Amino acid sequence: MKKLLGLVFLMLILISATEFTSSKQQTNANSLEGTWELMNRFDFENGNVSDTLFNNNGYRQIKIYSKGKVMWTRHSPDDPSEWFGYGSYTNTENELEERLEFGSKTMMSIQDTVQVFKFELHLYKDSYSQITIAEDGMPINSENYRRID
Repeated sequence: MKKLLGLVFLMLILISATEFTSSKQQTNANSLEGTWELMNRFDFENGNVSDTLFNNNGYRQIKIYSKGKVMWTRHSPDDPSEWFGYGSYTNTENELEERLEFGSKTMMSIQDTVQVFKFELHLYKDSYSQITIAEDGMPINSENYRRID
């Protein structure tokens, strides 16, 4: 009887411990999943940052990554055009690929077919940079984001 009670007690402890650990959100700390806001942009010259462009006059750009899909939107009080896009994305440790499927009239007037954007990716827990690379392998510019969710 004591062995049976001990076994039942041990099972209760194991079940309790399992429930506490499985209820914790299991996420990769360096994942693109979530909502990001553009902090600034860099222009590069000869592999070095030559200029930093800050968001001015209420300019905001947001990206949302979720389950292989990406949506971005941009608001600029100085530009009455609507800017947004939706598509899919894939990433590795150091590469990001976004495939735009549709977007605002302004965005689609620039491109009339599915567009693939490839970037070098520098991903951290609460920030990331997507860097456009020229054919010669040199960086051209980057967008630098911070996690807001």
